[in-house]
Amino acid sequence: MAKVLSINISEKKGTSKSPVKEAILKIDHGLVGDAHAASGIRQVSLLAKESHEKMGKHPAIKACLKNGLFGENITTKGIILHKLPIGTKLKIRGVVLEVSKIGKECHAPCEIMRKAGVCIMPIEGIFAIVKKEGKIKPGDKITVLQEKS
Repeated sequence: MAKVLSINISEKKGTSKSPVKEAILKIDHGLVGDAHAASGIRQVSLLAKESHEKMGKHPAIKACLKNGLFGENITTKGIILHKLPIGTKLKIRGVVLEVSKIGKECHAPCEIMRKAGVCIMPIEGIFAIVKKEGKIKPGDKITVLQEKS
């Protein structure tokens, strides 16, 4: 079963994200309280724990590996996010997200890239837009509503 492991926000851009007990997601915005929330195709970022575990094998970052480390808003488990086609809809509680982008351009260079020489977010991180707003919490089940082909 796919689920939310952690919800992470940062109050200022350029700082690491910290876990929160719950989050409100708004249409055309993203996570309320997150410095990166904005309209557009990158409202919410997601990264699978399985991707974290790949990076955990790298000695330079193994000791500091935590949810939100790669700047993701939602850390998941049990779903291979980067293989979902753009347009796929995900349901978490009453919230519906639509996958809008796979990977990202890393700013020059990000903290992880400086420390380890490699970052997983540009390859396996995904972004989504909020199609139906609501509240989510760690432990919530993630359901794939629709996969675009």
